[in-house]
Amino acid sequence: MAELTERETRQIAAANESGRTPVVFIHGLWLIPSSWDNWVGLFEDAGYAGVTPSWPGDPDGSLEEARANPDGFAGTRLKEIADHTGEVIARLDKTPAVMGHSTGGLLTYMIADRGLSAASVAIDPGPFRGVLPLPISALRSAAPVLRNPLNRGRAITLTLDQFKYGWANALDDDEAERLYEGHHVAAPGMALMQMANANLNPLTEAKVDPGNPARGPLLIISGEKDHTVPWSIANGAYKRQKRNEAVTEITEIPNRGHSLTIDSGWREVAQTALDFVKRFV
Repeated sequence: MAELTERETRQIAAANESGRTPVVFIHGLWLIPSSWDNWVGLFEDAGYAGVTPSWPGDPDGSLEEARANPDGFAGTRLKEIADHTGEVIARLDKTPAVMGHSTGGLLTYMIADRGLSAASVAIDPGPFRGVLPLPISALRSAAPVLRNPLNRGRAITLTLDQFKYGWANALDDDEAERLYEGHHVAAPGMALMQMANANLNPLTEAKVDPGNPARGPLLIISGEKDHTVPWSIANGAYKRQKRNEAVTEITEIPNRGHSLTIDSGWREVAQTALDFVKRFV
């Protein structure tokens, strides 16, 4: 298991010293923890303590450092990330709310399935075993990784055009380019392939027990125009998760693509997540 970084240790100490309920933010593929900075500010203004775990292999520094060391992202598996996030949560004095975007949304399901979350928000979440829809737009968005089996052990960077299709199709070109320059980093092909093959592999790490009574309240947020995780995938997960005895909800944010957590409309999405968390924590 990856050791906690100095940054993570500082955040944990600050959260515990504050006495506030922590909110753990899990980033997805092609991003780093700083992508949550705006959200952390909003939640801390509302009385929570923000914690943004790294993925094992993440360069725990600036965007420039992450781009200078892309191979650090290669080969990271979903269970490694979930285990590391669980270790961060174990160091917190209070059970946190947990939320994640994209692959981080799948990891949010996995953390909740371990009974580690007081309330969970999965935003444009990656699919788990049993979620069957696989729209053409999702396949096209994942193609830069899936088209070559050797990418399983590599760190993959999207081109600007690939980013525009998969992430920024609901934005104008200027904002798409700003997000690409301001956020995009390499990502482990392994994690994406684990999600893509979940229904073919009975031993996949991309799985949860939707009926687990320890899961707790869950909100799924979907961007209406998302190419990477379209509504059919988010709703497919909802149909399985709503079997749970705990509160399970889904909402669609109009006119938003996969970039909805980092683009100029982030506040609407964050407020939706905050309003849900306030009901339970």
